[in-house]
Amino acid sequence: MTKAEKSFLFDLLETPSPTGFEMPGQRVWAKYVGKFADSVECDAYGSTWATLKGTSSKVVMLEAHADEIGYMIKYITDEGFLYLDRVGGSDSATGRGRRIQIMGDKGIVPGIIGNTAIHLRRDSLGSEKAPKVHELWVDVGASSPEEVAKLGLRVGHPAVYADGPTELGGDRVVSRAVDNRIGGFMIAQVMKKLASSKKKPAFTVVCLNAVQEEIGGFGAAMATHRIQPDVCLCTDVTHATDTPGLSAPMYGKVNLGGGPTLTHGSASHPLVVKRLLEVARKKKVEIQHEAASRFTGTDTDTIFQSRDGVPSALVSLPLRCMHSVIEMAAYSDVNATTNLMTGFVESLKKGESFHQTLK
Repeated sequence: MTKAEKSFLFDLLETPSPTGFEMPGQRVWAKYVGKFADSVECDAYGSTWATLKGTSSKVVMLEAHADEIGYMIKYITDEGFLYLDRVGGSDSATGRGRRIQIMGDKGIVPGIIGNTAIHLRRDSLGSEKAPKVHELWVDVGASSPEEVAKLGLRVGHPAVYADGPTELGGDRVVSRAVDNRIGGFMIAQVMKKLASSKKKPAFTVVCLNAVQEEIGGFGAAMATHRIQPDVCLCTDVTHATDTPGLSAPMYGKVNLGGGPTLTHGSASHPLVVKRLLEVARKKKVEIQHEAASRFTGTDTDTIFQSRDGVPSALVSLPLRCMHSVIEMAAYSDVNATTNLMTGFVESLKKGESFHQTLK
């Protein structure tokens, strides 16, 4: 990974972009990918895609989601404290004692989620339970609703944790919002690789950074309906189950640093999966396998059933500590996933399709 690529990744990870409020991150992504794309577009709700023209009108779409989990101001007390609601799957059990950044009308406002000192909780420690989201209170340095308003804050403003990226052990990046800002980073790198090649791809390439995945995949549904791809690779994160306390019989076996995973199941088109396995063998990319017999829990679920059906597959990046501020990914997995998706696009031939046949 070059210095410029890492700077782009860290910029993406730092930029607050919770579900429904993704445009700050989308602007960072669009500015970077626009250097390699023939065009960059955005729809009404903020899903953003970059296009690289191929030698045919057929379209291969590479998709990631741009949003991250977070919170939203739900109530302001007479004393100037804020109470929160979830945006997406935020874990209130890890919320106390954390710094947050609130996206107000006058820009980012720092705040803290309060934590009562252990001295004052001593008598209840034996029966203490994780706080519920409505029990988390936020201090922004205000003493009244009027002072909160002067900061540019009101009910409905979103917030995310303030934890940004750091590196561990040389090959690992840790941050909030790795899910799935890392996916947007990877599809941008695929487009960069394809644009620098002397040979144009057979299919026109559309890299879609979709909004609102964390609450149901709505951005991907809207954009796929508009783009009408002939085949799609979705990329998201998946649970690395190689940490203490996780059962492989319950959750499958996925190792951080073991390469991307391929998901098998109803949303994953068998011919697209077959091609990915062929490319992986040719490119010597280590593949891990996952089963999703009913649904994947990703944008793949909404994309594959768009219009008349879009042959799709899910390529996932192993991630430790998902939906926390210490989400951890391996650069080696990022490089392998990028190489796999690039190889898939390069393998496409003019006129081919991934439709099932009766012969």
